[in-house]
Amino acid sequence: MWTRWTNCLPRERLISLMKTLTNTAEQSNRQLNKLAFDPQLTPGARNAVRVCLRVQPSEKVTVITDEVSLEIAAAIVRELEEVGCRYQTWVLEDVATRPLTDFPLPIAEDLETSQVSIFAVQAQANELKSRMQMTEVVNRRKIRHAHMVNIKKRIMVEGMRADFQKVDRLSVKVLETVRRAKQIRAKTPSGTDLVADLNPNYRWVKTSGLISTEKWGNLPGGEVFTTPGEVNGTFVIDGVVGDYLCAKFGDLKANPLTIQVKGNRVIEAHSENKELKDDFWAYTHTDENSNRVGEFAIGTNIELKDVIGEILQDEKFPGVHIAFGNPYGAHTGAEWDSSTHIDVVGRNFDIWVDGEQIMRGGQFLIEA
Repeated sequence: MWTRWTNCLPRERLISLMKTLTNTAEQSNRQLNKLAFDPQLTPGARNAVRVCLRVQPSEKVTVITDEVSLEIAAAIVRELEEVGCRYQTWVLEDVATRPLTDFPLPIAEDLETSQVSIFAVQAQANELKSRMQMTEVVNRRKIRHAHMVNIKKRIMVEGMRADFQKVDRLSVKVLETVRRAKQIRAKTPSGTDLVADLNPNYRWVKTSGLISTEKWGNLPGGEVFTTPGEVNGTFVIDGVVGDYLCAKFGDLKANPLTIQVKGNRVIEAHSENKELKDDFWAYTHTDENSNRVGEFAIGTNIELKDVIGEILQDEKFPGVHIAFGNPYGAHTGAEWDSSTHIDVVGRNFDIWVDGEQIMRGGQFLIEA
């Protein structure tokens, strides 16, 4: 089943991995159901299990976490036990060395027998490849998967308490509007002026927080996205940048990063924070498509009040965000690829869809 990975490994590494696969089950069972956690986490955990994932007693769930996120995972496990389903917990540091170079085989094998999975982990540098290996299994097995990368307590008590049924109703209306569009324009007071020409061959995807077998979703949810045909213009990133750069630089309101996009590629980046500019430029030049716009998205989580410096939540904040690199082609239909994916988020958008304004000053003109 895993020959594509294992055939490429040196013999010593393969032996080590197989020993891990055989011996790691007992190590990975940390009995998270015995771990104390802040009761403020309970509403968000309940929303994840009962509303977003709709876990059933007859199902099996794989819960993947790390040392930093144990308390949040414990709150989720408590909800799974209330549902009465089977589950298996995994703590990444028990199974592999971080940062991960590949997704651990024992966890991948466990995913093969699950209908639902939850990934509540703090990202480390250069781990995107391992997460892509995980979502390959999720996509193939059509697992209802909650992707909670860089989940924090604040997100659990804010974004994860959203009324996701309401967010979904708005997301459906936005999706109906953009699906037939040829062009979307986005502007902000800080200087963003971006035009996206859309490719009718690429699908729009809704990830509102209600997760189905058709598309795994980030939690908290609230966005519709596609792979654009071509994007041109200026994007002032006064919100956040994604992946591991988010934890390093946080909220960029006081010191934004300004980028120029031409022909769907980032061609310039400027910021008073030279380290931010240099790190972003290096990330978006990892491979031949790392600087290519792979995602054009509209955040639809109207329960959020502001950007907080956490990409997992902030990309759902009402407005436009784009991402450079991997276009999620399995879902959008894009036929190119990249080993990287980094989102960029701004604030206070005006948005027009084929000339019709749907957002003014960060507020939707469409009602949920």
